[in-house]
Amino acid sequence: MSIKVSVIIPVYNAEKYLEECILSLLHQTLHACEFIFVNDGSTDKSRFLIERYQAKDSRIKLLNQENQGVSAARNAGLQIAAGEYAGFVDADDYIEKDMYQTLYAAAVQHNSDVVVSNLESELEGSRVVTKYRFPSGKPLNRAFIKEQIMPYFLKADDLNTAVNKIYRIDLLAEHRIAFPEKVALGEDGMFNMFFFSHAATMTYVNYTGYHYREVKGSATRNIREKDYFGKAIEVYRMAPPQIYNEMIPSETVHQLKSVRLISSMLSYIYIYFKPSKDMSFMKRYSYVKQMISNSHVREALPMYWNEMQSSIGRYERFILSMVRARSTVGLMCAVAYSRLRNS
Repeated sequence: MSIKVSVIIPVYNAEKYLEECILSLLHQTLHACEFIFVNDGSTDKSRFLIERYQAKDSRIKLLNQENQGVSAARNAGLQIAAGEYAGFVDADDYIEKDMYQTLYAAAVQHNSDVVVSNLESELEGSRVVTKYRFPSGKPLNRAFIKEQIMPYFLKADDLNTAVNKIYRIDLLAEHRIAFPEKVALGEDGMFNMFFFSHAATMTYVNYTGYHYREVKGSATRNIREKDYFGKAIEVYRMAPPQIYNEMIPSETVHQLKSVRLISSMLSYIYIYFKPSKDMSFMKRYSYVKQMISNSHVREALPMYWNEMQSSIGRYERFILSMVRARSTVGLMCAVAYSRLRNS
């Protein structure tokens, strides 16, 4: 059987949701897939579960390695992938049965190097579908990638993930594109920047087949423990890959990165001012106060305003005015009003 899509699944202590993930893969209507599970040093029953299903279905491949992180696990899977395209699934998540059939059909129809789809996220009981404003169901050429997609990676982070895409494996091999290992942040984003910088064609399908699950704790606890704001600052300060020097003027790069930083900060403000048993009110209040006083935020605010003022509504304008005034109390009241209005 000629393999159409190699699906790579890094696994680390994922037994709680792993069986649902495995079954969603085995039920794919595109049968010509291989499923490469990379057991990244799990100490629970993850390996046992994979081996049990491997005995029933020869499409399952299993690599075992000491714990090295998700990027190393994905790269190990890519080394043995035999398909035309590569896809990635996280072991906590699951996919619709027609996901890879849909993406692969679009890839073949338009001879695309990469196909992008939507993503559904589940967080604290709420479901949110991430869609994109790209032309759907048609081939998009190198000029579109250069003018629209590459700047998008700097301006926002909702396209960064690898799980809602399939990538032509020949292109990955030709340019030795891999996930950066042993970096503190942005592995998926960097991988996509490298890949799209070499891609000649892409297709976006307005289809939602991937279901992402946030499995550990509340949003407030997660952004505190994982220090998402600190990571956002690092991304803002970090120089993008060299390829951007050939594509986008440096002042535009700075403006796009400013939009991303302020957009991230605004979402964190909303989360921190949501009542939470995982963090006291005073700690949440203090964290917001620190965020809006951060020197990089102060630097990025005018550039965000210049770029976004024509597209934002009254509520966001008010929030920005409170950030400019460093009014933590004003932000708290605005968020409380927004929650009350939307309840």
